[in-house]
Amino acid sequence: MHTPKINSIRGFNFLFASSLLTMFIITINANSGTVFSVTETPQVPKNGDADDPAIWINESNPGNSLVFGTDKYNGIYTYNLRGEVIHFSNSGNINNIDIRKTQNKSEEQITLLFGSNRSDNSLSLWIMKDSKINLDLDASLFKLSEKPSLKANANMIVYGVCAGKHPHFGDIAFITEDKGSKVQLWSYDGKGLVMLKEFSNSNATQSEGCVYDDENQTLFISEEQDRGILRAYSLNKNLDFSNPIVIDNRLGNIVGDPEGIAIFKTSDIDGYIVLSSQGDSKFNVYNRKSPYSFVTSFAVGGNDSIDAVTDTDGIDISTVSINSYFPRGIVVVQDGFNEGDQVENTQNFKFISAKEVLKAINLK
Repeated sequence: MHTPKINSIRGFNFLFASSLLTMFIITINANSGTVFSVTETPQVPKNGDADDPAIWINESNPGNSLVFGTDKYNGIYTYNLRGEVIHFSNSGNINNIDIRKTQNKSEEQITLLFGSNRSDNSLSLWIMKDSKINLDLDASLFKLSEKPSLKANANMIVYGVCAGKHPHFGDIAFITEDKGSKVQLWSYDGKGLVMLKEFSNSNATQSEGCVYDDENQTLFISEEQDRGILRAYSLNKNLDFSNPIVIDNRLGNIVGDPEGIAIFKTSDIDGYIVLSSQGDSKFNVYNRKSPYSFVTSFAVGGNDSIDAVTDTDGIDISTVSINSYFPRGIVVVQDGFNEGDQVENTQNFKFISAKEVLKAINLK
């Protein structure tokens, strides 16, 4: 179901604000373990397939932040916080994306948007100045280039990607292999992309989503298909990935395929790992620190305005305070079976208040 048309890119009109207030009231009165979406994006075209979101925080004006979302057969959408499309980049078969911020040689803040590009099996990287993004948003001129700033041939069929920062290796990205166990670690050195290491995700048949915890220097990878396992790898200077920790699998709390993974930060080093358990359309919550014990799970329910989230692939979370609708951050998830009165296809992205997630699962 499409959201109401809103002319202002800065604020919400009265109709939309009233709708949001109703949603929040429903959310607060909901059963524990269930939250509801604040808004949703339009569906991707019939020949498309929504997959993975990445949140970009506008530090100059958090209320004017962005969500990027992949259509893995066509390119990358850019959405505002109301879920409206403000641009589409016909950049190819981009399966997964992830973002980190850093500085260039002039000490300007830049955004690194990494993508797993299945059109040419590359690690693709878009490099953008934050100041320019903000200016373009103010003028309603923002566009993500169809061509990345850099790309590197992965020499494998690429699948998932996740970005990170490391005190020794700097700006990094991991990329996983489709229908195989390979995982590659790349670094961006300010000039180009350099592969640092290739290793096996414990002979996985298919590694899917991943997320890197910068502060705790830990990589989390989900393995779908045959075994359905979530693992954690410590990133050390020796690049020794031989002793992963198995966090969970289908014999435990995972139903069907484990898919997207995100970090819900409550402090620099504390918080939770959130995993899409695709088979039961729930989101599993684990402690962020070893031994990564299972805490609980939650679902994203439906109401009269927006349908429930089911069969989720990608997920991203920011716990930065954005505005009154996302006071403790935003959770963005892919919905594999979008439903409504004017369904043209089956997939889109849902935006959820991080504050309501914490309430629903009784966590502070």
